[in-house]
Amino acid sequence: MSLLRRYNLMSQTNSTELIRSQQNVAQFSNGVAKKLYKLVVISGLVLYIMYNLWPGFHCCYSFSVLTHLRPTVVGNLESSYSSGTGTNSATSISHIVFGIASTSNSWRNKRWFIESWWRPNVTRGFVFLDTFPVDLIPWPASSPPFRISENTSRYKDYDKHEMTHAIRLARIIREIINEEDQNDEDVRWYVIADDDTVIFINNLVEVLSRYDYNKYFYVGMNSECHASNYFHSFEMAFGGAGYALSYPLARALAKNLDVCIRRYPSLYGSDHIVQSCVADLGVSLTQEKGFHQIDLHSDISGLLSAHPQSPLVSLHHLKVVDPIFPSMTRNQSLNHLMKAANADESRLLQQTICYHKQNNWSFSISWGYSAQVYEAIYPPSILRLPLQTFRPWMFAKPFYILNTRIPSTKDPCQIPHVFFFYSVETITDIIGRQHLIATTYTRRRPRFLPACSSTGNHSAAHINMIRVLSPVLEMHDGVGRRRECCEVEYESRSNTTKVQIRACVEDEIIP
Repeated sequence: MSLLRRYNLMSQTNSTELIRSQQNVAQFSNGVAKKLYKLVVISGLVLYIMYNLWPGFHCCYSFSVLTHLRPTVVGNLESSYSSGTGTNSATSISHIVFGIASTSNSWRNKRWFIESWWRPNVTRGFVFLDTFPVDLIPWPASSPPFRISENTSRYKDYDKHEMTHAIRLARIIREIINEEDQNDEDVRWYVIADDDTVIFINNLVEVLSRYDYNKYFYVGMNSECHASNYFHSFEMAFGGAGYALSYPLARALAKNLDVCIRRYPSLYGSDHIVQSCVADLGVSLTQEKGFHQIDLHSDISGLLSAHPQSPLVSLHHLKVVDPIFPSMTRNQSLNHLMKAANADESRLLQQTICYHKQNNWSFSISWGYSAQVYEAIYPPSILRLPLQTFRPWMFAKPFYILNTRIPSTKDPCQIPHVFFFYSVETITDIIGRQHLIATTYTRRRPRFLPACSSTGNHSAAHINMIRVLSPVLEMHDGVGRRRECCEVEYESRSNTTKVQIRACVEDEIIP
């Protein structure tokens, strides 16, 4: 057999085997594909049934996979500015750092304002002084620790401010952050205040806990006096009332403060410099009505007897106005108010209104401060307006940014009998639990007016004391809470009247 023929036979044989192999592979592939197809269809049906019929199967897992696929920057947008360990624990006093603006000379006469609310080893912060307080050493433990402000002479070309120490005081936020830089892992808020600012700490904590401290918040209140806001800014938190800066805003402000000091060389004071810089960072004022600048003169009892429906956070200028309680010094008055605050700070100055309809009397209670009795029925919409017992800080009309009442001094129907806070006690139940808080209010002085004739001549002149019972219940219900209601228990032969505070009934209108 020739080589050519042998080669052709071998080629035919190999071709036949190759074709058979390809056919076998194709048959095997088709079989596998059919089995895989059946498996996919069956698995899909099983998953579909589980997804639709098994409760909770589809609610918990899908997004956990996607979370790992997010770019790192997305996951860090908020956490990059967050302080603390990232937990969602409730805000407490330990999360707040205070910066108190003062001078060595001023601190000597005003330290008792701060010491009335400062809690050694609990509250955090510093008093910033201009010079070393030689005559105040040893420094008392009842005061916050002090720091000497940095030299600001390098800013002299930018210091055209009318307020002395404006730049030094504006830089407190930067200096306090530098002080706390090694210990700021649990800081959520920085609060700046003056050396005559009285702060009600529990209420401050409650108010700040409403806001996300990881975001940019500038919390405070403007002045009661229209002229003060006009000459400074209606968008400014006045420093005497105190203001709060959330952690990320405080850090951003500190980094840009030198730029703002050079940008605003002629603003009046430090709080206006801070407000302008905060505005340049794109942040607006969040107003909280419990911060009080008290840009007023004379007797502020009318204002304190009709407090807004907000927790009392601060009071300022108590050294300028009359003592808030009659027959007491300013220092004694503040300590007396703190007795009520220590019993139930959340209720302090909260107004409750009720009526004794048989005698046509209206009662307005400012808890822990005053009680007023009118010999006529006035709705809450009237009684919630402060009696204008005070004078404006500056005489430029309109005087105030709030509505007030100016009653006729000769009309016995409009002038109330005024009683002031006298004492507080806790009443326990039969097993020793705190049940009620009783506060008493005594008459300030005789009214020297006849009875209101238009309502039946039912005189309240014989009442010498009002006893108010309130439940032991913190009022911190947040935004949207109604005022409480109350009932009057009066006996004509007694010179003491009892008022029982209670929750309002649903849809109840007063009176």
